[in-house]
Amino acid sequence: MSTETAEPTALDRYECQACGYIYEPLKGDERRQVSATTPFEAVPSSWRCPVCGAPKSRFSNIGEVGSPSGFKENLGYGFGVNTLTPGQKNILIFGALALGFLFFLSLYGLQ
Repeated sequence: MSTETAEPTALDRYECQACGYIYEPLKGDERRQVSATTPFEAVPSSWRCPVCGAPKSRFSNIGEVGSPSGFKENLGYGFGVNTLTPGQKNILIFGALALGFLFFLSLYGLQ
């Protein structure tokens, strides 16, 4: 079992463990004078969550926008669907549901 952690990149988003607020480096935080494109590591240590006021230490790295969801150790399992982004999973799920519905409707054409 691998315990290595990926190095954070400048575009990684961070989520507040207290309230769920997500700091996005492309947007920054205008209320607290953190300019856009500021990576989380460059945010001052005195910065607090704009929603609940939690300190910077209560935030955890959740990766880039559109990155596969789930634990990084499990991305190699599941016929390759674990590496899909949440948007791709939605297309796969709802596309399969639509295809099944069309198949069901086609049964009415049988004599």
